[in-house]
Amino acid sequence: MKLLQKVARTLYTFWVFLVFTSFMLLFLPGLTLPFLFGNRISWIGYSFLWIWSWIFSKLTFIRYEFHGRENFRKGQSYIFVSNHTSFLDLPGLRLLIPGEFRPLAKKELLKIPVFGLIARGATVIVDRSSGESRKKSLDRLKMALAEGISILLFAEGTQNRSKEILQPFKDGAFRLAIDTQMPVLPMVVIGAGPLMPPGTINLRPGLIKIIVGPEISVTGMTETIELKNHTFDVMRNMIVQNS
Repeated sequence: MKLLQKVARTLYTFWVFLVFTSFMLLFLPGLTLPFLFGNRISWIGYSFLWIWSWIFSKLTFIRYEFHGRENFRKGQSYIFVSNHTSFLDLPGLRLLIPGEFRPLAKKELLKIPVFGLIARGATVIVDRSSGESRKKSLDRLKMALAEGISILLFAEGTQNRSKEILQPFKDGAFRLAIDTQMPVLPMVVIGAGPLMPPGTINLRPGLIKIIVGPEISVTGMTETIELKNHTFDVMRNMIVQNS
């Protein structure tokens, strides 16, 4: 029985990577070329990302369940703040968030075949070891917000490999919210970690829930730590109440 389970898990993992890669290659022109023209037709690239995410979910039997969509305000740009538990967070967030947005992504993603090409255009890349890179990425995120495009940041800075519900939050998202006076929209992903634990290629099908909380206004706020701590408490409660 254990041997059969191991074979089934291996075949399923192979299937997931086949779906991941083959459809990215199939849609590669739509996933890369629109971003060469700046923000004028970048929405086309994000439409292809939505289609790819939908196909990936359906063919791999990794289902996403969304709650709180009513908290998106039409025409409002947001600083989306999410936890990060697995690579599987990303397709679900693309399916959930309306329109286009700009995630902040670490430079290591550029090394992933095919996906790296897409990340170069669809995200804002940062080298966390470089102060100059961090400043440039911050400027690009501010430009996106100024042009009416929301941004997405993982508040913990990386995938949560600990046993804690949330790792301590980084300052960046909250400093940016105060500097731009853009509201924070908290989101939590529940169930992705067990389906694909961070740092592994062990995969299994199942259900992932993503919950959107009410927006957090930053009007008049000047203290990053106050906003960061409040958002942490909100997101922790969202996870506890929905797990």
